[in-house]
Amino acid sequence: MNDSFAALSPDLVLNALESIGLRCDGRMLALNSYENRVYQIGMEDGPPLVAKFYRPARWSNDAILEEHAFVQELVAHELPVVPALTLAENTLHEFDGFRFAVFAKHGGRAPELENRDTLEWMGRFLGRIHAIGAIKPFQHRPTLSVASFGTAPRDYLLSHDFIPSDLTAAYHSVAEQALSGVQHCFDRAGPTTALRLHGDCHAGNVLWTDDGPHFVDFDDSRMGPAIQDLWMLLSGEREDRIRQLADVLAGYEDFFDFDPRELHLIEALRTLRLMHYSAWLAQRWDDPAFKQAFPWFNSQRYWQDRILELREQVALMQEPPLWSN
Repeated sequence: MNDSFAALSPDLVLNALESIGLRCDGRMLALNSYENRVYQIGMEDGPPLVAKFYRPARWSNDAILEEHAFVQELVAHELPVVPALTLAENTLHEFDGFRFAVFAKHGGRAPELENRDTLEWMGRFLGRIHAIGAIKPFQHRPTLSVASFGTAPRDYLLSHDFIPSDLTAAYHSVAEQALSGVQHCFDRAGPTTALRLHGDCHAGNVLWTDDGPHFVDFDDSRMGPAIQDLWMLLSGEREDRIRQLADVLAGYEDFFDFDPRELHLIEALRTLRLMHYSAWLAQRWDDPAFKQAFPWFNSQRYWQDRILELREQVALMQEPPLWSN
């Protein structure tokens, strides 16, 4: 299997789709994706389809198929998600060393998260997703943890030459404080239940139409606490986030019980996401698409901002949770 996207040419993409019986008309539009490569492909005998070529070596076949099965499980319960299509009797295909899946094209716009009705609507659908996600665990996909999203990223960054030497000690110190704060938040919350999540539920992964939301891109789906799929819908000042959370939970709890102890985890999960994101950029820096899309990474200013950001998170993790019953 290839270890990069260097060999993924337009001809290879079109030939891959034709290898599973699709008749492409030659039109191909690259869509906004960095972890994988995603294309809208014109079809001779129907509407365009979307092809996702998975980053080599990131997921095992079993993990990808488990994601596909979870999304199909949600479809079976009439949830508005976009599943991989079954073509040539499979949802996961391989061509010339690249694995790929094909999806129906769904249009839509970003949800208006400042709208209370929208937040409640999102909450209802997330409650339904989590009710199904709680039925059984993943067997081949990871669990969101302090180790995988905090400690490992910290160690990777400090063991490679991405942080400027004059900022390394400051980053090391604030990362230690941040991880200590994260662990304290988890300790305050106590034992929580891990369930199958979307995993990356921000507004960019929701397509809104007059019929409501469609949830897309379950590529980061994993086990974790329910609040992981809720906190990224919140923004603004503390008072704004309290109101937004109440609106989301008003819909969510129509279908699934929310454990209020998980509110202790919001800023901890935000901290882990920030640390993981920096390491994600570093680990993908050999990919030319990342250098083009994120030219500010690896600069002095970038790491100064990350240090300040983590210091702010250390303070936020000491505050009481947003809301409780």
